[in-house]
Formats: sequence, structure tokens, C-alpha cells
Amino acid sequence: MKQERVQAAFGKALKRFRASLGVSQEQLAERAELHRTHVGDVERGERNISLLNIAKIADALRIKPSKLVREMEKHLEKTLR
Repeated sequence: MKQERVQAAFGKALKRFRASLGVSQEQLAERAELHRTHVGDVERGERNISLLNIAKIADALRIKPSKLVREMEKHLEKTLR
């Protein structure tokens, strides 16, 4: 599986949850104690996010990290069709 495809799918999942919560990238970054450009890079699939930062973002979104990963898997399945 290509790294770029996985990163893009994770970014789409993150964006979906962030938008459903009604917060900006900047607000999410502040809640997760990350730099705002980091969140934008992740959403665009330009950054390979660490497990620690996945946990921070999930906590800021008030969801379990596994929920982000499951949503990422859905996006990956769509690209494989």
C-alpha cells in the first residue's frame, strides 16, 4: 500500500471529524497542542503522523483513535474500487 494513499485517507478522515465538530484547523491544533500547519499538512496527506499525535488529535476531537483509523480504512477502500 502506498504511503501517500494512506496519508491522504487519514487526512480525509481527520477533516470529516473536525468539520463535524465544527472547529477550524487552528482550533483543533490548539486543543491537541500541535502547530496549526501540522494539522493542515495531515489533512492534505502531506505528513506522516505519529501515533502520539494521532492520540492527541483524537482526544481533541473527543473520539477514540480507533475511530479515526476505521474512517481512514473506509477512505482507503473507496480508492481501491
